[in-house]
Amino acid sequence: MTLPGGRSLLPASLVVLAAAIFFVDTVTNLEIAVAVFYVAIVLVAVRYLDQRRVVVVASACMALTLLSFILTRAGSFPAGMVNCAISLAAIGVTAYLALRTAAAEAAARQAQAQLAHITRVTVLGELTASIAHELNQPLAAIVINGNAALRWLGAKPANPDEAAQAAERIVRDANRATDLIKRLRALTKRGPGKAVWLDVNQIIADTLTLVRSEVARNHVSLAIDLADELPPVQVDPVQIQQVILNLVVNAIEAVSAQPAPSRAVEISTSVVPAGQVIVTVSDSGGGLGGAEQDRLFDAFYTTKPDGMGMGLAISRSIVESHGGRIWAGAAGGRGAAFSFSLPAGKAAIHEPGIARKAPVRK
Repeated sequence: MTLPGGRSLLPASLVVLAAAIFFVDTVTNLEIAVAVFYVAIVLVAVRYLDQRRVVVVASACMALTLLSFILTRAGSFPAGMVNCAISLAAIGVTAYLALRTAAAEAAARQAQAQLAHITRVTVLGELTASIAHELNQPLAAIVINGNAALRWLGAKPANPDEAAQAAERIVRDANRATDLIKRLRALTKRGPGKAVWLDVNQIIADTLTLVRSEVARNHVSLAIDLADELPPVQVDPVQIQQVILNLVVNAIEAVSAQPAPSRAVEISTSVVPAGQVIVTVSDSGGGLGGAEQDRLFDAFYTTKPDGMGMGLAISRSIVESHGGRIWAGAAGGRGAAFSFSLPAGKAAIHEPGIARKAPVRK
């Protein structure tokens, strides 16, 4: 059996450790409760094995305890019975409590994943009009190019070259629509995520596709300042997209009360010497009060009249589960800036230059 993280030797190690405990327990006097050390094997098994295998390991440890008691001749028999009973109770109780704790932790993780999914779908629901507009653009282009191809083919004489170019544009726009649908399906899909090595800049580009129309509809100036050649990070792309999407949507909402010319949102990336990739979303909104900064990432705390107060709390949970952290502060001039860090690939850490600073306006 091969376990994740290079722990393929774990079963063999547990067998060797159990054999060592059994040998020492058998050759020592009955008054010495060496079998209690089987508890350590049970705890290791709970950490790395599934429930069925943990029960097997605990049962095997209890069987070895009884066998050792039967084989041991030296020492007081009554004391040996007491020690054997204590050891059996310790192994059984440890296995039971550890399995209950592991089950509770698994249930908490599942509940957290379900809540993250609900929040993700809620954010996408707020962007329905913008997403529909993004999808309508390639579909409308497909119709236009399809009609053009029919006209070129129906002309006298037919123009197959122009028709072929129209067909190529149809394929290109169909791929655009397909890519958007794939991203939406990934964000709305339930189930365990998978961590892969990715470029954060690419995750940001994919996420901004979903909010481009929302930016235009709210007359927001969106600036993108991405560091060049970021080191890769090992993340669940759907979860990190959720964090970025939540921060960008919050920034758009924060500037919506400002006069149209001063509505600005910027998203940037950088690398710090400690080997962390930093993503920052800043806005030109009203900013944050001191009390707000202390409670921003608390569950159910919100400054929105119709908000759930879960977006930032779940974002913090996601970032921390990836080994990073998230924080908020004041932007350079006015407004707020939300940043989060992710541990980068150690082989690729370097001081990056700035690739581009591309203002994208409505």
